[in-house]
Amino acid sequence: MAAENPVESLQEEATCPVCLEHFTEPVSVECGHNFCRACISQCWEESDTAASCPQCRETVQQGNLRPNRQLANVVEITKRLSLQPAKGTGGDGVCGEHQEALKLFCEEDQSPICVVCGRSRAHRAHTVVPIQEAAQEYKERIQAHLKTLGEEREKLLGLKTIGEGNSQEYLKQTQTERQKIVSEFQELREFLEEQERLLLAQLEKLDEEIVRIQNENDIRRTLSRCEKGKFQQPEEISPELEERVSDFSHKTIVLLETLGKFKDSLPSALETKRGGSLGTFRQVNVTLDPDTAHPQLVLSEDRKCLSYGDRWQDLPNNPERFDTQPCVLGCEGFTSGRHCWEVDVGDVRCWSVGVARGSERRRGRISLSPEGGIWAVQWWEPGSLSL
Repeated sequence: MAAENPVESLQEEATCPVCLEHFTEPVSVECGHNFCRACISQCWEESDTAASCPQCRETVQQGNLRPNRQLANVVEITKRLSLQPAKGTGGDGVCGEHQEALKLFCEEDQSPICVVCGRSRAHRAHTVVPIQEAAQEYKERIQAHLKTLGEEREKLLGLKTIGEGNSQEYLKQTQTERQKIVSEFQELREFLEEQERLLLAQLEKLDEEIVRIQNENDIRRTLSRCEKGKFQQPEEISPELEERVSDFSHKTIVLLETLGKFKDSLPSALETKRGGSLGTFRQVNVTLDPDTAHPQLVLSEDRKCLSYGDRWQDLPNNPERFDTQPCVLGCEGFTSGRHCWEVDVGDVRCWSVGVARGSERRRGRISLSPEGGIWAVQWWEPGSLSL
């Protein structure tokens, strides 16, 4: 089988697959195929569907046309080699002027010539080489250009694959965050509904008791008027009932204030919990440090729980221990990152939970503030004794 003609291969590489002519302003689409700018634009204008490559039919973006300057250079070289019969030539590789075979190539004029032309005055001072040698040299140049184009195509396809993978990963992350938000707000709604039921149930009990006491007072007043024949002053509401109504009103006010504060800080709280856009917290297991515990704090055996005792324990008076306020530190320390832990405060009337710098004051009165080296949240129920 005869070997492929390198000249014909070069001619094929320099031909547009749409117009079947030499490339004019060659451009590359996303899939790596090349076309004349006018040819690909006309193809896309006449199509009613999404833009696609006329050669491989892969869907591409119309705006991603990249000028292919190296291919344009190859086309110019192909034209100079006069691979297509030019006007004035004898055709079939024959000189039109001397009717001799075109066996030489003039590098200055970039055209094939015959032996007579090579000896003529027009080419005497030019560099002339055998046409097979020139064809091999240009073939190697073209192959080098094609290799570079192939490598660039592979890079573009790799970048495209990476971009598509990143997009899918971002979509998964946003879907996960969306599910978290929906779940958290569902829990919040359930919590608020439960609080509403509890408060309404307590209010209903108070209504019933008020009605009962009112009915009892009416009966007493009626009987008294019948017996004594005169009106008596109605009995005052019992202090116990008045205290219960006041306590219920206070709890309702506190709950409404808490909900108001939560509503105002909700966007920033969610943003903090997310750590920006996609950040996360790492839940940690905190163990209480007995060397720092105030003598009135009683720690459990696993050092996970504590209670406030009614007497001081006989403990070593080491410098790490809090001696005035009932505080205790955790054994774990952190220097970076986002961490969280859960604390069950139970039904105590006052508590504080937070983090400390580690060099905060241990002796005497301490300040639960950043200035004192402590960042904490606390709750002091009105009327309770502040420790």
